[in-house]
Amino acid sequence: MDPGRLRAVWRRIFALAWPVMAEQTSRTAMRTVDVAVTAALSPAAVVAIGLADLYARFPLRIGLGLGSGAIALSSQDTGSGADTNRSEAIQTALLLAFLAGLPFIAFGFLLGDVAIGVFPASERAVQLGTTYLAVVFATAPARLLALVGARSLQGIGDTRTPMVVNLFANVLNIGLSVGLGFGLFGLPALGVFGVGLATSTANVVSASLLLFALFRPSSAIGFVRPRDRTVATQLVGISAPRVGEGIAAELAEFPFNALLLGFGDAVNAGFQIGRRVYQQVTGPLARGYSVAASILVGQALGEGDRERARFNGAAVALLSVVTVGGIGFLLAAFAEPAVGLLGTGGNDADLAWAVEFAIAYGLAAPGLALFVGLSGSLQGAGATRIPFVARITGMFGFFVGLSYLLVDGFGFGPLGPQLGIIAAFSWMGLFLLVAFRYVAWADHADTLMRERGSVGADATEDD
Repeated sequence: MDPGRLRAVWRRIFALAWPVMAEQTSRTAMRTVDVAVTAALSPAAVVAIGLADLYARFPLRIGLGLGSGAIALSSQDTGSGADTNRSEAIQTALLLAFLAGLPFIAFGFLLGDVAIGVFPASERAVQLGTTYLAVVFATAPARLLALVGARSLQGIGDTRTPMVVNLFANVLNIGLSVGLGFGLFGLPALGVFGVGLATSTANVVSASLLLFALFRPSSAIGFVRPRDRTVATQLVGISAPRVGEGIAAELAEFPFNALLLGFGDAVNAGFQIGRRVYQQVTGPLARGYSVAASILVGQALGEGDRERARFNGAAVALLSVVTVGGIGFLLAAFAEPAVGLLGTGGNDADLAWAVEFAIAYGLAAPGLALFVGLSGSLQGAGATRIPFVARITGMFGFFVGLSYLLVDGFGFGPLGPQLGIIAAFSWMGLFLLVAFRYVAWADHADTLMRERGSVGADATEDD
């Protein structure tokens, strides 16, 4: 790579990514505070929100999937100047997001106890998890709207508005989690219920503000009635593999957590805390790079510059591996003090297991960084099936399959799942590296744009 050109692209990446990183830092800090609050309550409370979050992440995965379609089409149409198609895609994605969130409300209230009860956790953990899940799922439509609204704005190059909105919502969430969890600031002490209520409140606030930002009078997004079947079909076609990828990843968590619970609540709690520490220190950068890759690659393809799209994607991947991978190795080297900052309610067993899982995730960081960076580039091209295959094979072949093999077949104990984590993310990163180099993903983007008439500035006018 040309060093001068690489530095210029990296500056552009940071300009787009830092608001996403700031936003994601506050989001992961919010989730870290939730874990810290519940860790101070009891190990059962940590397990409760950990198990409930296995289900609560399904709306997240659907929202991110639909957001992938929105950011792919909006970035491509921004590059090609197809403003009407861009507005159509964004509003179709928002409508689908709202509708997809409705079934989760019924699930949380009617089936939450059954869902949490499938795990061999303590009775107290199941009770607390059922309560938390019902409260969080009550605002699932708002959560999906917020995710798609943020990705829509990012696709047109506006990463700062979602940052401001989500920073506000996440700070609100943190304050309410502490206040309602412990009964501070004049608020009632509601424990796990209060932590869930804080999350639900933030979901509604962020969705409302992002919708206002999208459709305010000065917005670049015009209000249209979704009616173009080609745009809707492409949106679903791009989003479906991403949704499937996310859901598959969450489904893999179920047998993985069941495997850990076979060693007791302390091991599972240690896993939840160790992973949360890892996500806190690496998640913001990884998410920022992924979004920047989607924007830069999508807009370059919209302008018809395939070589620049490929260079931008490679530049993001390299930067992601160097920075996120480096931070991961530092975490592995200093796992004990990093985990100690989060706190484990004074439970030495939780601390010991959290350190081991933090080390595993730290060593897996380069592979996951490579996967996330290249996945964002392919997402900008609309080629979401490739990351889907990588995720499926990694999660079920290594994260679950290898972990069970090492535990049941070779008697590795809790070390088996730790090795499974490292192998899964390393495989996923290498899979996408080969695909990015040899698969004709730019052709796919060109086909999509021609199908929906987003080639050339004349596409901005209504027919």
